Amino acid sequence: MLDNKRKTPLIAMIGAVALMATAPAFAQEAATPAPAEATTAAPAAATPAPAPAPAEAPAEEKASGHSGELTIMGMFFEADIVVKVVMIGLVLASVFSWVLLITKLFEFGALGRKSDRFVEAFRGAKSINDMGRIAISEEFEGNPLADMAAAAASEVELSRQAGLDIHGTHRESTIARAQTAVGAVQSTLSKRLSGGMQFLASVGSSGPFIGLFGTVYGIMRSFIGIANTNTTNLAVVAPGIAEALLATGIGLFAAIPAVVFYNYFQTQVSAFGVRTDGFTAELMNAISRDLDKGK
Repeated sequence: MLDNKRKTPLIAMIGAVALMATAPAFAQEAATPAPAEATTAAPAAATPAPAPAPAEAPAEEKASGHSGELTIMGMFFEADIVVKVVMIGLVLASVFSWVLLITKLFEFGALGRKSDRFVEAFRGAKSINDMGRIAISEEFEGNPLADMAAAAASEVELSRQAGLDIHGTHRESTIARAQTAVGAVQSTLSKRLSGGMQFLASVGSSGPFIGLFGTVYGIMRSFIGIANTNTTNLAVVAPGIAEALLATGIGLFAAIPAVVFYNYFQTQVSAFGVRTDGFTAELMNAISRDLDKGK
């Protein structure tokens, strides 16, 4: 019985030693699968790596110098300095042209209305003195027809003050001098009415060519850029060509109204010239008739 009690602790000690000897082996077996899991997880984590491939698009945008949708203002700001100067010059010319167009429209409209009123008042005059008084009134100041009548009446009055027989011996010479005075006023009429027309003619004739110069320069610059970037991608070529073509568009926008209104105003000047010829004949008849009265 005593021997059994002594054997029991001995067996327990042997079991403990055996357990301690086998523990590292179990720990190594438990740790061995971990690298396999890490190896398996690594490819899964590395799978998204190829994502940076689409980086080519920003490179093209950088090469073209543009990003996003093309607009008129965007093309202007992206254009070369020479093309910008051409565009600004054409825009200013267009603005001045439109200001001149509106001014001339009001001028010819007022001229026609004032001339109609003057002719009506002139036909109601009873004598040469009445003609002169009506012509120099503030109501008709600056009207070409009124200036012509005032010049004729002034010449007849000067001849009378000089002691000439305007109703008899010097009648024809008085009429001739009055007609000459009217012709002097009429000769300046075309210049008065044609003010600013030369500017319209210049814009109408040179505007498209100035715009074309900007277009040629811009396209040349675009092709140089194509050669430097070694690409023919439309996204790279199109913006520069669009900027260049914008210069021609602005040139046409400035030139077309200038040409149309130049022709219109030239027609108005010619028509008023014909009207002054008719008024001159009517004025000379009125002066001749008054002189024949002998008063």
